Parts: sequence; C-alpha cells; structure tokens
Amino acid sequence: MKKFLVLYRAPTPAKQRMEEATPEQAKAGMELWTNWMNKNTGAVLDPGAPLRAGKKTEAGSASPGDHTIVGFSIVQSETMATATKMMHDHPHFHTSGGSIEVLEFLPVPGT
Repeated sequence: MKKFLVLYRAPTPAKQRMEEATPEQAKAGMELWTNWMNKNTGAVLDPGAPLRAGKKTEAGSASPGDHTIVGFSIVQSETMATATKMMHDHPHFHTSGGSIEVLEFLPVPGT
C-alpha cells in the first residue's frame, strides 16, 4: 500500500470557520467527517486536524505561510487513482470554495 498526504484548501482560514460555526453546524460537520472516515475504514491512517496558517522559511528568514491550507489527513491506497476517488464525496467539499490536493509519499532514498 502507498501512503498519501491529503491537503485541504479553503479561502477562509480554519480557525475563522470554526469560530463562526454554530454548535449545530459544528456537530453536522463532524458527523459528515465521521461518516466519511467510517466509509474508508482501514484507508485513513491519520484523520489529521485543522491547521492554522504557518510561516514560510527561506534562508533563515520567515514570512507568512500559505493560509489556504486549512487541514490534512494521511490515507493509504494501492494507487493515486483510488486515493483520489476516495475524496470524491469528502465532507471538505461542503466548505465554500474548498479543494483537496492528494500527494504521494515517496520512499526516502537510501532506506
């Protein structure tokens, strides 16, 4: 099985979306996530978490990071095609303007 990093992107930061959600909206959102994870039992290695915008470092200096990356998960699948197919009904698409990027982990050279 191959491992894949799933990045969730959205135009609104995760912290802001969580603060603006009503308790009912938060509960409904968690139910969608739970249903998706249960549907993909065995494939979801790490459900991940929401992310706060970070910092980008280059040659010792830091600048604001990409605020559109709002969360991550780690999944496993035989192929990229089956990993991306797993995302077709993902609850993140209920986020206005949300998108998902799937990246395959490669073996570390020399290991």
